[in-house]
Amino acid sequence: MQKYDKICIIKTQKGIIMKNTKNDLLIIIDMQNVYLPNMPWACKKSPIAAENIIKLINSETIQNIIFTAFMPPKNPIGRWNQYNEEYADINNDPYMSELMDCLKPYAEHYPLYQKSVYSSYAIPELTELTANADRVLITGVVAECCVLATAISAIDAGAKVCYIKDAVAGFSEQTETETEHIISYLSPLHTEVLTTDEYLSE
Repeated sequence: MQKYDKICIIKTQKGIIMKNTKNDLLIIIDMQNVYLPNMPWACKKSPIAAENIIKLINSETIQNIIFTAFMPPKNPIGRWNQYNEEYADINNDPYMSELMDCLKPYAEHYPLYQKSVYSSYAIPELTELTANADRVLITGVVAECCVLATAISAIDAGAKVCYIKDAVAGFSEQTETETEHIISYLSPLHTEVLTTDEYLSE
């Protein structure tokens, strides 16, 4: 059974509501414009993933929420030099790196960390946040790249990973399914795969 150990006080027109919150960490990975449909690195289901991420945030039941954004390496080494060369046109367009409009208002209330590698665990703050969380919720893009790398790093950091499959988008349905399978192979010790509604109904 999920542990609840913090009370969230919510003020409404009808008075004050006391709501339990889960001691989980929600990582929203790289939901940037470049991954929108019709963009250079389009993830077809990114709008659906965004809707479910917003649903998770608006549930007001998750104690810690962070956003990440992938930025091109400033001092690239090895293959990252080639990465910067091949995608210079994208890297030089600030719009591509901005968060999707639907998520920008939420990022004003939660930390937004930048990274220049695939795994979000290059962000030092994540180690402490993970150590204090019951579970790490994985959402965002790209399923087979930054999302998968972050999930594996979270496992290595000792986390129980909750992969919210309808809040993740990849470059294709095939790669989304393959990533979900990889995560599920580490269940039940390290991972669990849930939909947004399944998580919220716990």
